[in-house]
Amino acid sequence: MTLTITQENPLTDEGRALINGSETALRAVYAADECFSFTADELAKPGVRFFVARKGGTPIGCVALCDCETYAEIKRLFVTPDARGTGAARKLMQHLEDQARTSGHNLIRLETGPKLAAGVALYKSLGYKTRGPFGDYPEHPASLFMGKTL
Repeated sequence: MTLTITQENPLTDEGRALINGSETALRAVYAADECFSFTADELAKPGVRFFVARKGGTPIGCVALCDCETYAEIKRLFVTPDARGTGAARKLMQHLEDQARTSGHNLIRLETGPKLAAGVALYKSLGYKTRGPFGDYPEHPASLFMGKTL
């Protein structure tokens, strides 16, 4: 079956389920005060686009693109456990980067954590480099900041 990626509303039941899955995965390795993730309500605000990957109509992953004026930020990259290893995360990231370029951004940034080894490896394979904190993020031992010029 073909993977499709579309912009969707994070406030739907399926959107919330993906975001809850992402939060559960984060909380499995990080305490609440070590997480800087967005809620569904925050992802529904103006300037944020939420993308859902579907296979055969079933939602298997998501990612959000936040317009931060001088750069774009990635939030909530998540793929369901049964869809991991299928290339869905890479396709979501490629779609997100295409959308960022189309929006006129040439710089993209993210905050993740070193314990999320698969995600960090994916970002590095896509050309993201470690950098210092940006925006309102504090320096935090559980955070790893990355960026890429598009």
